[in-house]
Amino acid sequence: MSDLEAPLIRPKRKKVWVDYFVQFRWIVVIFVVLPISFTLYFLTYLGDVRSNWKSYKQRQKEHDENVKKVVKRLKQRNPSKDGLVCTARKPWIAVGMRNVDYKRARHFEVDLSAFRNILEIDKERMIARCEPLVNMGQITRATVPMNLALAVVAELDDLTVGGLINGYGIEGSSHIYGLFSDTVVAYEIVLADGCVVRATKDNEYSDLFYAIPWSQGTLGLLVAAEIKLIPVKEYMKVTYKPVRGNLRDIAQAYIDSFAPRDGDQDNPEKVPDFVETMIYTPTEAVCMIGRYASKEEAKKKGNVTNSVCWWFKPWFYQHAQTALKRGQFVEYIPTREYYHRHTRSLYWEGKLILPFADQWWFRFLLGWMMPPKVSLLKATQGEAIRNYYHEMHVIQDMLVPFTRLVMLWSGSIMRWRYIPCGFAHTNCSSFPTRL
Repeated sequence: MSDLEAPLIRPKRKKVWVDYFVQFRWIVVIFVVLPISFTLYFLTYLGDVRSNWKSYKQRQKEHDENVKKVVKRLKQRNPSKDGLVCTARKPWIAVGMRNVDYKRARHFEVDLSAFRNILEIDKERMIARCEPLVNMGQITRATVPMNLALAVVAELDDLTVGGLINGYGIEGSSHIYGLFSDTVVAYEIVLADGCVVRATKDNEYSDLFYAIPWSQGTLGLLVAAEIKLIPVKEYMKVTYKPVRGNLRDIAQAYIDSFAPRDGDQDNPEKVPDFVETMIYTPTEAVCMIGRYASKEEAKKKGNVTNSVCWWFKPWFYQHAQTALKRGQFVEYIPTREYYHRHTRSLYWEGKLILPFADQWWFRFLLGWMMPPKVSLLKATQGEAIRNYYHEMHVIQDMLVPFTRLVMLWSGSIMRWRYIPCGFAHTNCSSFPTRL
């Protein structure tokens, strides 16, 4: 076996003090992080309500004033002395778990903290114009009551428009609409020299329009984005299908859930609105398909509705796992609750942080304070725990062409080319895995 194909075996390490600190970190999380997180969530909600009271005209006026402040700040920069431009946001505030070290070097900070308003929801153009710090919870709270939503909605409330554009966002509806950035029709960007430009796919800044996604903010400061809206209904009809077999069978079942073998991709009867598969073991998975449904359909006699976001309810990934015992079943979930089905548990990260947080007694007593804010978890972890997670803990999103997915999971593609799935299964036993 060549070195490239041989499994990478990590030698067993001895426990050190930081292992015990991580093991009992739940004490800090329960008594410090959760109360502060709940307070911040509540204050953010009040801020969103206050923003919604303002007219679109007032919000636009405030936006223009804030853009002028950014331009003025950039005009003060001396390129030969002040270093590279970056936002003033502290590294620990980002939702991502990776170490962000570039801000430790010399840099020129620009404050964008005021850019957190929905500037307009245009029902005629089906466009939402948002500032970069608008998060997914805020936008769904505003649009879903109108029976509208972004075409691609990230599951975690705290993920922001700016983060999903400058990083990347791929969610359960991406098989239809693409990445989050593919649903953007225009960017308002402040360049390093203070120029404010509006970039679209067919104007003079089209090169910037195509370069902004995944650029991590290196090309300019995003101050607004115009994003496609789609019509939605009040409920999501979710079908849970258990799958058993090897990883190749699971991958094929996932592909079949949204890609008809007859190639009829334009038939809405064959292509669901949302797809998701949770792999719980190398031989067991649950495929979920979601279709928008009206309130009248959901309330018909015999149909089951499930408000999955109540604090006392089982976490969604564990609820879906019950299909392995129950067999296939169908239920109707309120649309906004479906969008944010993984927020309370942070997918399954919540159990790593609070090992007992999924237990019924904790959900009833303290589940209403979940989830802890990722930014606060990072702010309270200290350098030693930060380095521990950097070495021992992997959170990795991967984009794989679905035409290669079956080959990837069956191991017929060299691991050195597609480290993610082959490495996760062979070396990390990384389950659950979400497709």
